[in-house]
Amino acid sequence: MRSLSPNLNFTPLRTNPRKPRRRPCIVEDIVKLCQKNRLHEAVSTLENLPERGLRLDSRTLAFLLQQCADSRTLREGKKVHLHLKLTGLKRPGTFLSNHLIHMYGNCGKEIEARKVFDKMSVRNQYSWNNMLSGYAKLGMIKPARKLFDKMPEKDVVSWNTMVIAHAQCGFWDEALRFYSKFRRSGIQCNGFSFAGVLTVCVKLKKVGLTRQVHGQILVAGFSSNVVLSSSVIDAYVKCGEMDDARKLFDDMSARDVLSWTTLVSGYAKWGDMKSANELFLEMPEKNPVSWTALISGYARNGMGHKALELFSQMIMFRVRPDQFTFSSCLCACASIASLKHGKQIHSYLLRINFRPNTIVVSSLIDMYSKCGSLGIGRKVFDIMGDKLDVVLWNTIISALAQHGCGEEAIQMLDDMVRSGAKPDKITGVVILNACSHSGLVQQGCNFFESMSRDYGIVPSQEHYACLIDLLGRAGCFEEVMYQLEKMPYKPDDCVWNALLGVCRIHGNLELGRKAAERLIELEPQSSAAYVLLSSIYAVLGRWESVQKVRQLMNERQIKKERAISWLEIENKVHSFSVSDSSHPLKEQIYSVLEQLAGQMEEDASLFHSQR
Repeated sequence: MRSLSPNLNFTPLRTNPRKPRRRPCIVEDIVKLCQKNRLHEAVSTLENLPERGLRLDSRTLAFLLQQCADSRTLREGKKVHLHLKLTGLKRPGTFLSNHLIHMYGNCGKEIEARKVFDKMSVRNQYSWNNMLSGYAKLGMIKPARKLFDKMPEKDVVSWNTMVIAHAQCGFWDEALRFYSKFRRSGIQCNGFSFAGVLTVCVKLKKVGLTRQVHGQILVAGFSSNVVLSSSVIDAYVKCGEMDDARKLFDDMSARDVLSWTTLVSGYAKWGDMKSANELFLEMPEKNPVSWTALISGYARNGMGHKALELFSQMIMFRVRPDQFTFSSCLCACASIASLKHGKQIHSYLLRINFRPNTIVVSSLIDMYSKCGSLGIGRKVFDIMGDKLDVVLWNTIISALAQHGCGEEAIQMLDDMVRSGAKPDKITGVVILNACSHSGLVQQGCNFFESMSRDYGIVPSQEHYACLIDLLGRAGCFEEVMYQLEKMPYKPDDCVWNALLGVCRIHGNLELGRKAAERLIELEPQSSAAYVLLSSIYAVLGRWESVQKVRQLMNERQIKKERAISWLEIENKVHSFSVSDSSHPLKEQIYSVLEQLAGQMEEDASLFHSQR
């Protein structure tokens, strides 16, 4: 069989060299179909080619395999592979074999990819890296490591793949070890060489490591790489180093919407909503993620009304919200108990035919529950909920718990198990909370004992904290002490917080004092222990002790988080806190309060004089 020119569009199996090329438009048709996202039709054109003694050229077959890989269409990829076998290429060359490995790897079929790899008579560097990448994408670290160790030659792609694979699978130490060996290997790094180690920086939140990697990026000459700079900003943000993040952002010669959004999100995460808003207003271009970053920041930082105002602007500018936007807005409605705004957002969801995911549906249920409309929340669960999704079950059980419907929550757990959904550790927490809030002590204890046996849930610190709360609220302090001694690990802040809370309820000063001391040791900068201990002393009338606790808070510069109240007047939400002086109508408000206080004193005097 004569070899044909490589620029032909297809190769006849039996060919007459004098015959002119036939049907060169086949390839054009295939390309056009792929461009129109009609991959199935494009691949279907291969079916009748073997009968006509035709085979597409390698470039076109590689193009089809790439389309199958990009769209993760395994069925069509297998058809292309079958076409190769039927047309005499059971052992295709290196070029096509590499594309087959890539296609199978992208489709999650590492066994088929390995079969192609093992049958290759000649492998190049791309073959090894392709197979290695396939294992890495599937999180198959052990096979990837074995293959990596067998590689006759390792290049920058090989090392990058191993670092990123270990980082993405949570093996931080191994990722750093591979990264260190790579840097010592003398192989020149590229823009992707820092992706894995930056992931480690973000996850471990180690500012020293982040600064070290940042320095290496500068030395390697990648300071102008916008994606890398944005990743370093994100790492600084996660470490709480906003000054470093801002300095890097200001030093960037070019910025994209990701770098802007990362910094906005960072300010919002750490509660600096003023800086977040100022930076957001400066953004030359905003996308739904940018809007959502600021909206969720307002919602998380107790500024629900601001979040809703921003959401209204977003809609006005015709920016389409995404799943996270709706979830954040519904959380904002729940935080300020604004049923009206919650219903409006729900209506908007329906009006634009938006298909909410699990998080949005859960947020809807939670919003209705916290706004006092548990019945509507249950209807949302019944109509929109996926009965195999444990998150939705946990949300509705938690809603019932908050409303003191403990027995209904337990019944909901039975319904959950019957539906085929498997309870998880969060289910355990919400069921124990439900029993605690409804005084169902025996049922709660029975469930705690059965968690591991019936549902495979190993009790955690949070579960023990719920159990302590359940028993403590019922005044069963002997059982509380027994459970504390029985715990398989040392109690953490959750457990001591729960104990401190029930001691406050029952005025158990001595035990409360011990719990507060332990809690202050674990979290010396948390105001909860100081506040609860102060409350215990106040209940018992020990005002000198109250003063000592407050003095200690002042010495350690610990501030209690201020509670905020909301009031909706004429479609506008007003927020207030203790000794608030920021409201624009503060003069009128305090004037009315003084009048009310005076009226109350007069009424009290009149009441006592008439007795």
